[in-house]
Amino acid sequence: MRKDTLIAGGFFAVGLAVLGGWTLSQTATPAMAQAVDGPGPNLVIEMDGDAKGTVVIDMLPDLAPKHVTQITTLAEKGAYDGVVFHRVINGFMAQTGDVQYGQSSGDTSRAGMGGSDLPNIPAEFSDESFARGIVGMARSQSPDSANSQFFIMFAPGPFLDGQYTVVGRVIDGMDVVDQIKLGAGSNGEVSDPDKMVSVTVQR
Repeated sequence: MRKDTLIAGGFFAVGLAVLGGWTLSQTATPAMAQAVDGPGPNLVIEMDGDAKGTVVIDMLPDLAPKHVTQITTLAEKGAYDGVVFHRVINGFMAQTGDVQYGQSSGDTSRAGMGGSDLPNIPAEFSDESFARGIVGMARSQSPDSANSQFFIMFAPGPFLDGQYTVVGRVIDGMDVVDQIKLGAGSNGEVSDPDKMVSVTVQR
């Protein structure tokens, strides 16, 4: 399957088609309200590449319990360690989490097309809006096809509201997220991408 047919490659069916060229033309980073650390668990990501440092995501099990369980289970197994940010679009989002094809130690040419050895998760849409710093789950055309891939918003994306599952929000290290190496073209595919060196869970 071609990457551009995926929503896990393809916010493009819902996202970029709605955006036109607006988000891609943005150069300024909008302000983000100070995120409050909730009950967690927290996902702690150590980054390397153009972006170096630590990103902390407050997971939101009250909004998406099945998705949060899936992500934390994979993180605790070390499945996200070494996984690249394979699709990064300026002014939009940075996508990662393909534990099948996105390992930096291997061939990442198919990154964005895989998942994990766990089953797909049914959608858990909520009223939470896709603001800057929100973390959502990538999926294919089926709403119930999210598995391991997730994305972090650089800027608000209200056109995604009610179409993708919100799983968390960045509470520390958004400055690191802003440094993630950008991809090329409207598809945002990255050559020599940044990676998550380690992903751990703090409960």
